[in-house]
Amino acid sequence: MSLARSSLLVGFGSIASRILGFVRDMLFAQALGAGPVADAFLTAFRLPNLVRRIVGEGGLNPALVPQLSRTDRKDAAAMAGDVIGAFALALLALTALVEIGAGLVALLLAPGLRDDAGTLALVAFYTRLSFPVVLSVTLSSVAAAILNIRGRYGMTALAPLAVNGGLILTLAVLETAFSPPLHAKAAWLSAASSVAGLIQLLAVLAALRRGKDALVHFRWPRWSAGLKSLLLAGFPALFASGAVQLFVLAGTQVASFRPSGISWLYYAERVMQLPLGLMAALGASVLLPELARRHRAGETAAIVSAQHRALEMALLLAVPAGAALMILCLPITTVLFERGAFLPADSEGTARVLAALSLGLPFATAGKVLSQTLFARGALRMTIAGTVLGLLATSAGGALFAPFWGISGIALAISLGCAVHAAAMVWLLARAGLWRPDRRFLGRLVRIVLSTGLMSLGLWAAQMVLAPMDSLSLAAFCLGGLAVYALAVWLTGAVTRDDVPPFR
Repeated sequence: MSLARSSLLVGFGSIASRILGFVRDMLFAQALGAGPVADAFLTAFRLPNLVRRIVGEGGLNPALVPQLSRTDRKDAAAMAGDVIGAFALALLALTALVEIGAGLVALLLAPGLRDDAGTLALVAFYTRLSFPVVLSVTLSSVAAAILNIRGRYGMTALAPLAVNGGLILTLAVLETAFSPPLHAKAAWLSAASSVAGLIQLLAVLAALRRGKDALVHFRWPRWSAGLKSLLLAGFPALFASGAVQLFVLAGTQVASFRPSGISWLYYAERVMQLPLGLMAALGASVLLPELARRHRAGETAAIVSAQHRALEMALLLAVPAGAALMILCLPITTVLFERGAFLPADSEGTARVLAALSLGLPFATAGKVLSQTLFARGALRMTIAGTVLGLLATSAGGALFAPFWGISGIALAISLGCAVHAAAMVWLLARAGLWRPDRRFLGRLVRIVLSTGLMSLGLWAAQMVLAPMDSLSLAAFCLGGLAVYALAVWLTGAVTRDDVPPFR
């Protein structure tokens, strides 16, 4: 399958998953609002959802792809079975520890709730119900990486829809048939996420066994040098791949000290994740295997070229997306979330957070793309160092900005963390001789910024005349802004006829 077709399939699956996630979060807001129960549920949901996002966007691929792609097909099937078995045992142990120590986990996730025993107890209860999904989605990610290496992207793209689809179905049943109290709704949703994760895992495992040759030989894991190196690299890879999600988690801890802070940050970050998640999925599932092949062949010039072209594509989407989210932050949050238990004050608070987060979207996207080159080289220590720097910047920024700007200051600190992380990736690549922006890259970046400025002026002027207040008018604004941007990038030369890949 060609790179263009693979990107299209993975992109379709990622977009479909994000759309279902949007619908899910709209229903969350309607059913739970932004009060204490919502804060408790979203705090508990944050940890498994963080892992689900990281592994769903290929967070384990930096450890798995280089190692398994160097192994011949027969030995790779046996090693893949050992990897899945070893991860299953480790995750079973981790799940048991979380179930036992859920109270401590709840306090670590939301230290600001330490004086609210009732809400903190709900966080622990919901954590016990929802955390088993971590086992399922992580094993699904390992299986998906094996499928990606062999060029089989179909089930990899479609299986993640199971979790969001299951939660939407559960919400529909709860709202139409039972209408339980808020705390019971949250409990049912927590349990449903674990069941849906199991369905996702079974679907991906079935895909591994499909075809003439099985891609994995299941057995009790046998300890070997290859398995040891994979396991030692796997968990650091998760940490490094989930940089942005970890920055948000750090911000959530600070936000827990403010009423509705957890909920406002959650809903705003979900909007920002739509464009970011797409580029992360494309980078880990399609770009990383391509860079790994180039690295094995010693094609340094090809690595640099592929990296810069991928960054151009990412910024072509991320820069205008960040500007549009900032300009339309209030209409977006009002139209998407303001219904049921989600009040106008919640829309205004979420909009302010979204505006601050949108500043970091281009940096977050750049960091995601640039880290793939280091992953392909096996330079996990470098990417971990960049992630740690971003975390320190987020924590320090949250402490400095929150007293002045409240939840918006915390969101601004997350954007600062994304910027520091992206700068660290550039510096590390420059040290490795892999950051050489050419005239094409710099010229296209200038044209992207210019085109975004033209689109922003159009959106701002239109909003001054008639602000969108419902789904149809918001859709018209988004489509109009997209049309203006598409025309601008064509006229400025940010996109040319040569950039449209042929499908063969």
